Amino acid sequence: MKVCIAEKPSVAREIANVLGAKNKKDGYFEGNGYQVTWTFGHFCTLKEPHEYYPQWKRWSLDLLPMIPPRFGIRLIENQGIAKQFSVIEILFANAVEIINCGDAGQEGELIQRWVMQKAQAKCPVKRLWISSLTEDAIREGFQNLKEQSDFDKLYEAGLSRAIGDWLLGMNATRLYTIKYGQNKSVLSIGRVQTPTLALIVNRQLEIENFKPEPYWELKTIYRNTTFSATKGRFTTEEEGTQFLEVIKLADFEVTDVTIKAGEELPPRLFDLTSLQVECNKKFAFSAEDTLKIIQSLYEKKLTTYPRVDTTFLSDDIFPKVPATLKGLMGYEDLVAPILAAKIKKSKKVFDNSKVTDHHAIIPTGVRVNALTENERKVYDMVTRRFIAVFYPNCKISITTVLGEASKVEFKVTGKQILDQGWRVVFEKQSNNSSADDSESNDKDEENILPSFEKGESGTHEPSLTEKWTSPPKYYTEATLLRAMETAGKFVENDELRDALKENGIGRPSTRAAIIETLFKRNYVRKEKKNLLATITGVQLIQTIQEELLKSAELTGIWENKLRQIERNQYDTKIFIDELKQMLTQIVMNVRNDYSRKSIEIEEVKEPEEKPAKKTSPRKKKEPTEKKKEKTSTPKPDEAVLCPLCKKGKLLKGKAAYGCSEWKAGCTFRLNFDGNVENLHNDELRKFLDK
Repeated sequence: MKVCIAEKPSVAREIANVLGAKNKKDGYFEGNGYQVTWTFGHFCTLKEPHEYYPQWKRWSLDLLPMIPPRFGIRLIENQGIAKQFSVIEILFANAVEIINCGDAGQEGELIQRWVMQKAQAKCPVKRLWISSLTEDAIREGFQNLKEQSDFDKLYEAGLSRAIGDWLLGMNATRLYTIKYGQNKSVLSIGRVQTPTLALIVNRQLEIENFKPEPYWELKTIYRNTTFSATKGRFTTEEEGTQFLEVIKLADFEVTDVTIKAGEELPPRLFDLTSLQVECNKKFAFSAEDTLKIIQSLYEKKLTTYPRVDTTFLSDDIFPKVPATLKGLMGYEDLVAPILAAKIKKSKKVFDNSKVTDHHAIIPTGVRVNALTENERKVYDMVTRRFIAVFYPNCKISITTVLGEASKVEFKVTGKQILDQGWRVVFEKQSNNSSADDSESNDKDEENILPSFEKGESGTHEPSLTEKWTSPPKYYTEATLLRAMETAGKFVENDELRDALKENGIGRPSTRAAIIETLFKRNYVRKEKKNLLATITGVQLIQTIQEELLKSAELTGIWENKLRQIERNQYDTKIFIDELKQMLTQIVMNVRNDYSRKSIEIEEVKEPEEKPAKKTSPRKKKEPTEKKKEKTSTPKPDEAVLCPLCKKGKLLKGKAAYGCSEWKAGCTFRLNFDGNVENLHNDELRKFLDK
């Protein structure tokens, strides 16, 4: 039998249907010479410190840095994982060939390779590499299976990333927790999470320390049009007033009128980051929300693979464009003009040199059925972008008018849309967003000027206005994602942003999770759309003196090396050795810090309970007594460290204690027995130490 292994049961079901493996078994599908099984995300992880050496279970500065001679993997402790893995082991043992159908990316490669290693698979392995889950894409993928060895470097890059995160996360977290954490809470440090926090903290401190300064602007109104003095700002009111008094006495004369024709290109197709940015701007979706929605659309076969960092399509997609456009139900009026003529192949859209593993996110052309409101919003954005790139450029004219009064020069610039071109695609947005959210309104309101002639003159209304310099804005998730993408550099230009992506921090698929981690660690909180660092987050960054730990630029260089490993341009061993050297130096520097600093741990504020609904007098007594009983339980004094993973904090649920790292695979659970749920955290800590 040929055994296919997918990353999710739902994906396995799609593959099984295409292959004709119709018989449902316990943990797999079978038929037509195939067995199709699945994982559900990560089944394996790198071993915990104490699994290398028992003494590493103890948190002590003397034991740092912890650098295993050879890294090993283990199965995540979970009953469901253990059961499914045993199925996979048996299937692999009897397979003549394994087909890796994991997510076609670095993380997907790592997940499946680790499972194969743990199961000690011996037979040949092929790789299914597809960009959508449509039936045609799956069939085409199976007709063009690739050798597993073609993706060895992709795996090495994923493995290097995992080892790097383990080395820095395990060691630096223990280092800073022991040295500065006051034994109150774990101070989590991460290769990407810490420089991302530093971006937020540095921006916040810049705002808090900002001292506004006054300046004055000289403007004049001529023929209902506001002209600005080309001299710019005045730093003193006296200087501005002198110019104001002079120009009051003279007429305003138009000295030059320049009209320049131009074109605006359609907005680029979406990569994951730009999609997350737009969804945060328009709908206030978090990066994590957007990732979940676009992943859902991918699994529903409506859009292509989402975890991408390119805004281009490969050349082989071009012949498929007409069929995709024809399949976009509900967009027929917008698609018709494109299909009525020969579709042009633009280098701004199709460029093999700008595509590595996957192309930009586009619709598949599969008929849309039931979607949630949020799914429809995101699908509409992706679809309109795709349609727009095949429309003509928007033709504009830019008019610049120069004038003067008493030899003081003024200027105004306006833009006029001559032919909307691609803008018509965004004119009639679906009901998913307001008119103000349309692409054409992303830019400033167009400044349409009346007709001016050189040499004309007349009266005008000059004014001097006092203004104050303003601080930079707090990061939102949208602007933070852009900052992560460009290693902290603010860049509007698409071409320059592409160049800086090589040194971005994190990957498109992981940036949302990093931001969520900062919330979970209580380093950052959200106020409306703004991201604000907590006291703990601010003090942590101020305490860390090692630029390698908190510099987005330096971390971006490390990210670039991981990308080079993927392209076989950098050696894995050199990367790991550099990390080890850096880690050793960091440990030495922190050990030698005798400043006795400590970091204040800001408690997580529990959401306020909603007022209880009114009940009849007969039913009111019992809940009231229960409430009193509950509130008499002492409040937690300080968080309890998870005894299993040593990273998370214990969380009190309805029936048991669990670990805050449950999403990362920690399976710790302590069921309530009538006693443990009423213990103080200090008492609970002693109970767990027994």
